[in-house]
Amino acid sequence: MDASGNIFAIDIGGSHIKGTILNPSGEPQTEFKKLPTPSNATADAVIDVVRQLAKDMPAYDKVSVGFPGYVRNGIVYTAPNLFPTISGEIPLGQMIADMLKRPVRLVNDADQLGLGVVSGKGFELAVTLGTGFGTAVLIDGYLLPHLELAHHPISKGRDYDVYIGAKALAKAGKKKWNKRMENVLATLKTVFNYDRLYIGGGNIDKLEVPLGNNIIRFSNRDGIKGGAKLWALEDKYHITTNHPAAS
Repeated sequence: MDASGNIFAIDIGGSHIKGTILNPSGEPQTEFKKLPTPSNATADAVIDVVRQLAKDMPAYDKVSVGFPGYVRNGIVYTAPNLFPTISGEIPLGQMIADMLKRPVRLVNDADQLGLGVVSGKGFELAVTLGTGFGTAVLIDGYLLPHLELAHHPISKGRDYDVYIGAKALAKAGKKKWNKRMENVLATLKTVFNYDRLYIGGGNIDKLEVPLGNNIIRFSNRDGIKGGAKLWALEDKYHITTNHPAAS
């Protein structure tokens, strides 16, 4: 396969690291491939899994990466559900660019997924229910500055990650977790007054509460198409690109 602007889109999650090749329009060119996320992950361990994912992938020109933490300019500052003992800044975008020898755009994982599923019209919010709680806020298809809403208190001093994350689901059970989700959805509506809310992530199949007409479920397979949007926005929206170091 000729690279022809193709993009290696990667979604790094708390339980799995997933990837596929997209064409510039965001259409998958390969099957969705995933590998387990290393326990007690380090940056080097995550990069090793990305290296394994890249094996046998068809040709591609550039790379998009969604990462579960606070990311700015390709640098990871916080990632409590993946790098809980992080100290200092991790230049993960540059590290992946150097390893794959391709330019890389690294953003928060919910931001990348949100880009892939929103309509691009009006004020839209995308959230992910997985190891933690991911959020992306967009206006007319453009990402607004990322907010780590997951770490804002929602109930009795507990943040969203603690209240409805994967550990909370396992401990509280599905029925109680769904009651908590009703509270979360009501809070999001009051706080954001969005035009549309998109909900995805690994635990979306556990969600059983009634959803309004402007609340849409999505799959990670749909969301990873946002990896192409990261590059399609190149001329209109500033997103840092990490280029591989000259050898």
